[in-house]
Amino acid sequence: MSSLLEVENLHVHIKTQLGVVQAVRGVSFSLEKGETLAIVGESGSGKSITVKGIMGLLPNNGRVAEGVVRMEGRELTTLPEREMQKIRGEEISMIFQDPMTSLNPTMTVGKQIMEVIHEHHPELSKETLKERAIEQIRLVGLSNPETRFGQYPHQLSGGMRQRVIIAIALACNPKILIADEPTTALDVTIQAQILDLMKELQGKIDTSIILITHNLGVVANIADRVAVMYGGRLVETGGLRDLFYETAHPYTKGLLASIPKLHEHNQQLFSILGTPPDLMDPPKGCPFAARCPHTMKVCQEYMPEYTSLSGTHKAACWLLDERAKKQGKDGADNA
Repeated sequence: MSSLLEVENLHVHIKTQLGVVQAVRGVSFSLEKGETLAIVGESGSGKSITVKGIMGLLPNNGRVAEGVVRMEGRELTTLPEREMQKIRGEEISMIFQDPMTSLNPTMTVGKQIMEVIHEHHPELSKETLKERAIEQIRLVGLSNPETRFGQYPHQLSGGMRQRVIIAIALACNPKILIADEPTTALDVTIQAQILDLMKELQGKIDTSIILITHNLGVVANIADRVAVMYGGRLVETGGLRDLFYETAHPYTKGLLASIPKLHEHNQQLFSILGTPPDLMDPPKGCPFAARCPHTMKVCQEYMPEYTSLSGTHKAACWLLDERAKKQGKDGADNA
């Protein structure tokens, strides 16, 4: 049986005055029904551009240069904009990073939810739209939903606004919910509440989730699978246990090491030295080679293929190549 969403060899280019940024370079992954997939990586790794390419929401200077995006067998990248507008919101919905800039400050939150439902269900009466909007506000756990319906975004706290954004995204019960850094602007306590809410709602409406984040610690309680992205490419993918206990790629190990540990006092926070590659002129070898503590000459010259470590776990690193393992063993034997 095919996956709900299949992305194959996706390339996204952004044209600038200085040249073309190869923001996404050959990304492939799938999303199953009812699954939560977390795409993790630091700023500039290509996470948001990947999902915007899937949604057809690239800026005017961006385009899908190559690749296939299929949802239930339909090719999305070749659909006309009118068809994509029908899919957005009803079948695939997105939560953007900053709720204050995502909401219209001149409209009440209730009218904004009604507007989304009306776009996809114009046959519904105004009274029915209002009832459904209030039900969505209640669904995301906001108190006094009738009162919240008539309030403006500036009258709500950051956590409440994020709940409204989730209500808008889920207004038409989409099959896929894409959450782009949904907790970035919130404090730690509210972050946990929003993630718990997303997990709870996923069970209620049977939706699949793609969670975009820079923090591996955030995904531990919500994701089923994790894809680690760096330099416009996926460098490691696997289940939660694979990524946390059988970590294979040096970049993933660096991300895990940078998470503060509660049981270690007076610890020095770890950071990955160096900066991400320039994707206007991307390296021909491994994108992490310049920052990797284990880099070899082959890393700088050739892109590594994926090594399958289990049925669910794979990573693109020359250290996993049998020849590299043999070289290391021979070096140890000769020492």
